[in-house]
Amino acid sequence: MREEIKRLIKEELSQIETWLQRLCISQHPFINQVSEYILFSGGKRIRPLLCVLSAKALGEDSKDQLYQTSLLFEYLHVATLLHDDVVDSAEFRRGRKAARNLWGNQATILVGDYLYAKALKIASSLKNPNIMEAITETTFLMSEGEILQLLHLDDTYLSEASYNEIIYRKTAALISCSCKVGAILSGGSSSQVDSLGNYGLNLGMAFQIIDDLLDYLGSETGKDRGKDFREGKITLPVILALDSASETDRERLITLLKKRDSSQEDFQIAFSIIEKNGGFQRSLQKAKDFTMQAKEFLKEIPDSLYKDSLFFIADFILERKK
Repeated sequence: MREEIKRLIKEELSQIETWLQRLCISQHPFINQVSEYILFSGGKRIRPLLCVLSAKALGEDSKDQLYQTSLLFEYLHVATLLHDDVVDSAEFRRGRKAARNLWGNQATILVGDYLYAKALKIASSLKNPNIMEAITETTFLMSEGEILQLLHLDDTYLSEASYNEIIYRKTAALISCSCKVGAILSGGSSSQVDSLGNYGLNLGMAFQIIDDLLDYLGSETGKDRGKDFREGKITLPVILALDSASETDRERLITLLKKRDSSQEDFQIAFSIIEKNGGFQRSLQKAKDFTMQAKEFLKEIPDSLYKDSLFFIADFILERKK
């Protein structure tokens, strides 16, 4: 069964990739150049995949419209990455130079804006007020999440509840919307739409926690370890470590987090303090809890290989190394 699920997911990802390459983003070559640079730089396509699987789990078979609609979630995601790299002054993205280092901050921001607009245009073309409402509410939440994260840089008093609010807006809302729109496209009942939306929300929370863990633990892509640490981002491993650390460890970790131009040695010391105080282990458990909740929301969805694939993705989120 597991191999059958992997094969199905591979086929769906292949279809999504084909549609991404087939559809022209813009009539302007420069916009295509910048967009395609990041769109085809190794993204996992989790968001469009979840849209497709959610729709098919409820019986949707209008393939052309479904795949085209699913792309709007990749456009929204990539738009946030372009904007994030400018805000964070990022040097690299997915193992390559960040777009801002090739085309400058202004062009990168404007192309990000264009992709937002492109996504909204796709959504509006469906002429479904429920889908349009879901997308606009999500883009609002995503913007709010980025602002909240910026406001809480270096905030060593950030609570777990506040962290959850940030990652809900920044990451989970879009993943939730991907599933919800798939369910709406399939004509699912309001309870089925809510169930798949809640599945995606919990999945998205787990996804971001794992992402924050990989920033410290490393990934198979050679991701720049300690990027969040150097930028002063307070993520769940840090929050949980600070919560249980001794006064000495707490003060030392706070000093390191607030230090500018921190060294690799500083990162290693911070890593040891977080590990000693259970920050990594407890964060992983929180991610596991969210994936378990995500699976609970699939109970109302009819049994099928597509539903099994949604279960599989929840497990994949925990096992991901990149």
